[in-house]
Amino acid sequence: MLTQKQLELLLFINERLKEEGVPPSFDEMKDALDLKSKSGIHRLITALEERGFIRRLPHRARALEVVRLPEAVAPAARRGFAPNVIEGSLGRKPMRPSPDAPETVAVPVMGRIAAGTPISAIQNHSHSVPVPAALLTGGEHFALEVRGDSMVEAGILDGDTVIIRKADTANNGDIVVALVDDEEATLKRLRRKGNTIALEAANPAYETRIFGPERVRIQGRLVSLFRQY
Repeated sequence: MLTQKQLELLLFINERLKEEGVPPSFDEMKDALDLKSKSGIHRLITALEERGFIRRLPHRARALEVVRLPEAVAPAARRGFAPNVIEGSLGRKPMRPSPDAPETVAVPVMGRIAAGTPISAIQNHSHSVPVPAALLTGGEHFALEVRGDSMVEAGILDGDTVIIRKADTANNGDIVVALVDDEEATLKRLRRKGNTIALEAANPAYETRIFGPERVRIQGRLVSLFRQY
């Protein structure tokens, strides 16, 4: 699923290629999407490339190729993040798959989260996963599927499902879901440095990203994860 801005950019590039045979410049993309800087265009293009919608052609300036369009060209996921969540307290009625199974709670999976280059923010509720109630702290929880390898040294691998407790604050050193510029979500370790916020990877191949506090919103804190073999 694409965000509205990603879809707008993809369609704009596709139309320009059909009309003129060359992709638009970054300035043209920025103006068409009413963005303030070209850095936002770079992030959108990276997200589209990672999802397999466009391809950058090597050794050629301004060379972009549209690989595919969404099956249904319609408004994508809304901007921002307001997932449907559940209460994680033990007082809620759990699901009981069998008499011998531990008490579980159905936690909604809200899409994918990047443990690498940030991808678009959380999508709509796609399905639910049963989580042992004992693993859930009080409050509201949601699940995300991890994509990328930037948190491998924290034991979080590509393909894992992380359980997140919804919160808008976190302690220094917590692994959090952070929303950057209201468009990109990423799973990183939170570090506060003076008046700045650092989103720190757990993989030396990735650089720590530094932001002003107004650019980052905490969406939740990691409480557990699941892995399938």
